[in-house]
Amino acid sequence: MNDNIRVRVASTADVEAVTDIHTKARSAYYTAGGMVAEELGDPVAWERRRNGWVRAIVSPDMTALCAEASEGRVIGALAMGPPKDADVDASAYWQLFQIHVHPNAWGHGAGGALHSAFTDWVGAGGFDGGVLEAWEANAQARRFYIKHGWCADGVRRPGPGGADYVRMRLRLS
Repeated sequence: MNDNIRVRVASTADVEAVTDIHTKARSAYYTAGGMVAEELGDPVAWERRRNGWVRAIVSPDMTALCAEASEGRVIGALAMGPPKDADVDASAYWQLFQIHVHPNAWGHGAGGALHSAFTDWVGAGGFDGGVLEAWEANAQARRFYIKHGWCADGVRRPGPGGADYVRMRLRLS
């Protein structure tokens, strides 16, 4: 982990920065996965992402974290909570709903710092591991998760651009 990156619990004061990071990261990986950039800049979609972050931050059931650069600028965010799929044992797994890092900060440790915070949170909560969905066409994210010990569990659902979302699991023990 990069010592110049600090991870902390997100607050409502972070919503605009986190939504901007989510939008820029999402645009970068969806465009790299073959989607048309114009489809990604929709203001209504931006507002939905913003509302989703507000829910994650204020919900008593979820947790949102921010990664800050040394000067205090938010460069990444994570949302986690109870699993959404009925076939995932909520007493054993915690869901990583999303990690987003500003594209200018990719490769500098913010994603790793957020992932470490997730695994620390999962372990402290007494869970066996985590579950997440990764867009199949986002090769960079899938490499990141595999590097950190995640494995596809065989569950898929349709995603944008003709590529599925692939469910992955991480066992801590």
